[in-house]
Formats: sequence, C-alpha cells, structure tokens
Amino acid sequence: MMDVRWGQVFILDALSRYKAADAREAENIVERITPRLQHANCAVVLSAVKMILVQMELISSTDVVRNLCKKMAPPLVTLLSAEPEIQYVALRNINLIVQKRPTILAHEIKVFFCKYNDPIYVKMEKLEIMIKLASDRNIDQVLLEFKEYATEVDVDFVRRAVRAIGRCAIKLDRAAERCISVLLELIKIKVNYVVQEAIIVIKDIFRRYPNMYESIIATLCESLDTLDEPEAKASMIWIIGEYAERIDNADELLESFLESFPEEPPQVQLQLLTATVKLFLKKPTEGPQQMIQVVLNNATVETDNPDLRDRAYIYWRLLSTDPEVCVSISSQAAKDVVLAEKPVISDDSNQLDPSLLDELLANIATLSSVYHKPPDAFVTRAKTASQRTEDDDYPDGNEKGYSANVGDGGASPSTSSSSVPYTAARQPSPAQVMPAPASPVPDLLGDLIGLDNNAIVPADQPAMPSGPPLPILLPASTRQGLQISAQLARQDGQIFYSLMFENNSQITLDGFMIQFNKNSFGLAAAGPLQVPPLAPGAAARTLLPMVVFQNMSPGPPSSLLQVAVKNNQQPVWYFNDKISLHVFFTEDGRMERTSFLETWRSLPDSNEVLTEFPGIMVGSAETTMDRLAASNVFFIAKRKHVNQDVLYFSAKIPRGIPFLIELTTVIGNPGVKCATKTPNPELAPLCFEAIETLLKI
Repeated sequence: MMDVRWGQVFILDALSRYKAADAREAENIVERITPRLQHANCAVVLSAVKMILVQMELISSTDVVRNLCKKMAPPLVTLLSAEPEIQYVALRNINLIVQKRPTILAHEIKVFFCKYNDPIYVKMEKLEIMIKLASDRNIDQVLLEFKEYATEVDVDFVRRAVRAIGRCAIKLDRAAERCISVLLELIKIKVNYVVQEAIIVIKDIFRRYPNMYESIIATLCESLDTLDEPEAKASMIWIIGEYAERIDNADELLESFLESFPEEPPQVQLQLLTATVKLFLKKPTEGPQQMIQVVLNNATVETDNPDLRDRAYIYWRLLSTDPEVCVSISSQAAKDVVLAEKPVISDDSNQLDPSLLDELLANIATLSSVYHKPPDAFVTRAKTASQRTEDDDYPDGNEKGYSANVGDGGASPSTSSSSVPYTAARQPSPAQVMPAPASPVPDLLGDLIGLDNNAIVPADQPAMPSGPPLPILLPASTRQGLQISAQLARQDGQIFYSLMFENNSQITLDGFMIQFNKNSFGLAAAGPLQVPPLAPGAAARTLLPMVVFQNMSPGPPSSLLQVAVKNNQQPVWYFNDKISLHVFFTEDGRMERTSFLETWRSLPDSNEVLTEFPGIMVGSAETTMDRLAASNVFFIAKRKHVNQDVLYFSAKIPRGIPFLIELTTVIGNPGVKCATKTPNPELAPLCFEAIETLLKI
C-alpha cells in the first residue's frame, strides 16, 4: 500500500496541473489545500506551496493574496530547521519562490543568516536568497552579516560574500554608499583575496553609478602591487582608463602593467590596450603617445591572440589618418567609439527569464526546481517494459533497453591497422568539401605565414607517388594558375594531409611552404612539406605527416581547418578544409561487450545525443560493419527490435575519448537513427558527420 505522504504528493502534483475556471474556484481549491502546509513531511509542504502559487495567478483579490503569502512563510521557514540536505533542497525552491513572490519571506530574512556550522553549499544558497530579499529597510542588517562573512576562513565563501555586497549596491541605489563604505573597510584589512574581490565589485559599482564615487580611487590605487588575479587586474586597469583624466599619475600606473604585457592573460591585455587608448585620448601628451605606440606594436606584432590583434588594428586605424604611419593625432571617430557612453549595468539578482521561472515554479518539489533547469534539459527518452521485444535480453535494473542490450551478435570483423581509410579512395566534389572564399582577406589569419616559423620547412625532397584523386580546395582559375587539392587521411595509425599541387601557370613554382591556423584538434604539420619545383603544366602529390593537440583553438569544437600555402613566386593563398572526425579514430577503439555496457551505464543520460540520417539506406549489415571497421569504428553487437536492426559500435579518438554508437534501421529501407554517448558530448555533431559520411560510401 502506498505511503499516505507520497499519495498526498501525487494528488497535489496532479491538482497543480488543473486550471481553475475562475478566481472563485481557485480560492476554493487553495482553501482546501492550505492545511497541507502544516504537514510534517517536507515534500507535502513543497507540493502544497506549488499548488497555491499556481492558483494564486488566478486570484485577483490583493487581500487574499496577501493572506496566502503570510500563510506560506512559516512552513517554508520551518524547512530550514531540518538536516542540511533538506535545507539545501528547500533553499533551492525558496530561491525560485522569492523571485516570483518576494513578499512571502520579506520579513524573514534573519532565518537565512548563515550559521558557523552550515555546510558551504547551504551558505552559498542562503547568500543568494539574502541578496534577493535585501531592501532599503533591512540593508544595514544584511551588510553587517556580509561583512562578518568576509572575515571567515573559507576563501570561496569570503569571495562570494564580498561580491554579494557589490550586488546589493547595484540593486539598491540608496544603499550604494553604505555598501562602498563596507567594501573600503574590507580593503583596509589588507587580505589579498578580499582586496581583489572588492576591486572587482567596485568596478561594477562605477559602471552602475558613473561619476559618483570616484573619491575612493586613490584608496584602490594603494593596493595596485598586490593584484595577481586576472579579473582583479583587468578591473583595476578599467578603472584607471575610465577615470584617467582624474588620476594624476594614470600613465605611471598603466606603465607598471605594461612591463609584463606579453605574459598577461588575454582579458588583462584587452583591458590594458583599451585603457591605454583611453588615456591617450584624454591626455594626448608625449608620455601616453609613446605608451600607445608600444601597446599597439605588442598587440599587433607580438601576439597570436586574434581578439587582441583585431582590436589593436581597429584602434590603430581610428587613431591614425594613415594606417601605415605612427599614431599622430586622435580623431573624433576614435573618441566616439572608445569613449562612448556605456550602458548602465542592472541588478542581476533575479537572473531567470520570466517564462523559465514560471516553468520551474510549476515543477517545485522536483529535481527541476533543484537544478533550476526545465525537465526536458536533463530527462532523456527511456523505453517502457511494454516496448521491449521478446528477443530483448536486458540485465535486471537497467533503465534504458537499447543502451544495455548488446545481445548476441556475430564476432567483430577483423581489420588491419594499415587499411587505408575511405578518404583515400573516394573523391567528394569540391562543393561537398568547402568552397574557396570569394575574395582573399589578407589579414584574416594574421601572422599565419612567417618565414621565421619553425613549422614552415622549404621543399627539398621528391614528392610521394600519386594516388586517388582529391577534392579541389584551391581552383587554378582564381589563384594565378596554382591548383591545390587536399584531404586528411589516416594510414598505418598516422594522420596525413594528402595534397596535390598542379601548376597551370606560365612559370616554374618552387619553395612551397604550408601553415595551419589554430583549430579544435590542434592539427599541425609534423614534418617538412615535400614538393619539388613545379614546371608549367606539372603536378606533384605529397603526404604531409600531421600531429594533433599542438595548435589548439579555444571555443566549442569545430570541423573548420584553415590552411595557408605560399611559394617563392606567388603571394600567400588561403583556403578552408573540413576536419573529418573519423581520421582521428584510433586502432585501439574496440571495446569488449561488458566494457561497452559498463561505459554506457557510467555516462549520464545528458551525454547521449541523437540524430537521424533520413536519406541513408543500409543495404547489408555485414557490409556496413566492414565499411565502418575500415575506419576504426568497431562492431560490438547486433539485435532485432520489432522489424528494425540495431547495431552497436565503439570508436576512440586520441586522449582516450570513447564514442559508443547505436545505429537503428530497417535493412533495405531509407532512414537511419544514430545515438552516441561520449564523455565529451560537444563532439557528438562531429561524430555524426563522420558516421554519415562513412555510411554514404
């Protein structure tokens, strides 16, 4: 028999989905639900709160709403006297409730004051709620608490407390000065991480209240030598640049940072660049002029950060009438851009979108309200028992049939590590690879080509023998007669870049060099580019060995590979290629069935990604296994599900990242469903592209 408590929870959850016909019916429902607020079980209490919040949306009487808010406060406060785990769940739910109805707990802020023995996760949640409930009426109490928290021993909690003071200053205009006074008192304590966090939040306060609290800048500058964290440095530099005209020695302060400019992290370099430009525009004297020339030179010539380099080029052109000469006179355009009025930052205490907040409130007392995510963000599809077929032989306790049943299937087809992948045997059309850009952009890759780069080696050895045709990436018609065809391939456990050079010009071409821009897989040349001098009408093919994870680019994984090639007779040519993930599939990617099952179960459901290939038809399971095995995608097992065949494969890329792959199809009919589970789900789209390409052969 079901426990009566959980029975009440289920009934309340069901009622919360019922929409009352009018305000009167909503009031009647709430009246019957209100006694559940006194229940001893926290799940029943939270479900009752959810039910009341939903019905309150239909109640128009302000007196009824006010009374209901008063009735909900005591049970929510009572939840905070339970054990820490229940406190945490209650706090996550309360966090949502006060964003929608802050009046419910507006007078109960003291119950959220942190106790010395509260676990850190409870303290962090209490801080967030205190910020949301802070008002002009209780701000003095709140600041006293935050100031005390800022002297504790837990560094993360101290940082969060200092940041909370800044957020209160941004939220409450009339309390900003009191918040700044507390921050200055904390700075005088001279605790390094407290000082740095205070400077970060004061920068935001300056953004929120421009030209109001600049008198404290002198105090901040006294702590300049203690700054060693990137965000704190960047914040202090922003303050100096923003108020350079009011700081007598602003040039000296910025110059102290310039000494270590090449070693600074990107966010500090970007702020230093902008602050120096601001200083020059506000004080166009000889000192700042020399500083701006040094900074622009460092940011354009001595860096490989494209963001920094591009911003420096923009500033250089804004500051100079001729981009080729030194900075001479600031232009009005530069002032309009660099010194433009900045948008005022706002209170971020209520961070959730209103529609998302409503959805989360409708899911109070569930995991959704603890994660602060809608259910579909972390709940994935699952089979029910009625969907399983007779031949499904799942182990007991498994939640996902298709993931655990890698039932009896034939042995994996054998493969040789030296088998040449499909890329060496199939030539896609140029449009399928990547079209060449319509017009060259000289500065697109910045310092991609440089004769002093050790990775660029002149050709002095004969090319490799010719092989299957390659996709054309650089057509001769648009590149002064030079045509380049290329494709990545895997051979004997090594990644190569197979290239074909064709000289359709009227002169001999020699001295070929190549360079790869930073990319998601760090592909770079592992040896010299071996191309002999090409007479008019001649062609040569070569295999360039590659290394991985040497030239990494930040950001989400991308299949884009940017390449630059030059020779002694022509300018640098740029073209784009596409990285196919299957060339990274290693020869040791085969998994035993038990290992496959254990790995699948160990990965969270959120790591599973699904897609469909509607235009692909699998004519034979055996042929598909052989085709995938040739590119190191190894067969694990096969099973029948209704009239569909389900095939399981494993693959692995360098650094030991596995891909567990499930293909579902009706043999002989178009349409393939593909699911993959991997520790790095952001790579799933690239895996799908590779599998789709292999199936199309």
